[in-house]
Amino acid sequence: MSHIEKQACELQEKLIAVNRVAKTIKGGRIFSFTALTVVGNGNGRVGFGYGKAREVPAAIQKAMEKARRNMKNFVLNNDTLYHPAKGAYTGSRVFMQPAYAGTGIIAGGAMRSVLEVAGVHNVLAKTYGSTNPINVVRATLDALDSMKSPEMVAAKRGKSVEEILGNGSCHG
Repeated sequence: MSHIEKQACELQEKLIAVNRVAKTIKGGRIFSFTALTVVGNGNGRVGFGYGKAREVPAAIQKAMEKARRNMKNFVLNNDTLYHPAKGAYTGSRVFMQPAYAGTGIIAGGAMRSVLEVAGVHNVLAKTYGSTNPINVVRATLDALDSMKSPEMVAAKRGKSVEEILGNGSCHG
């Protein structure tokens, strides 16, 4: 647990959504709250959490704890992506592509928050299908997970990075 607390100082936290839900019982309705949060270090490490509680602050706190616990590493090209990427989760589909410096984060809703805490500063992104925040966050993380650096591709194919990038050499 102390390992998580050591990391907490440099993490960026964002609250994406708070929702009131009701459970109907014989005596009426019981209201509770759900919170969706994302946490990142601004350098390719991101996690999301979904917390439920009878009070809003407790739900947010639970969501933040879960987000810190399930963080993953993603490869980034300085402040953008290496290549266009697609991700999907249930009814949500996302498409992201790298952009030049100065473009900013062109993305909507929950996807913007994930990209901000991940440390992506220049990206063009679009959500298709369901815009349910939980599904969009999971689809965005799926797309980031599919990101491969030239070094990773070169290692997988057993070639050099120059061969993968094809720096002006013609084969034929």
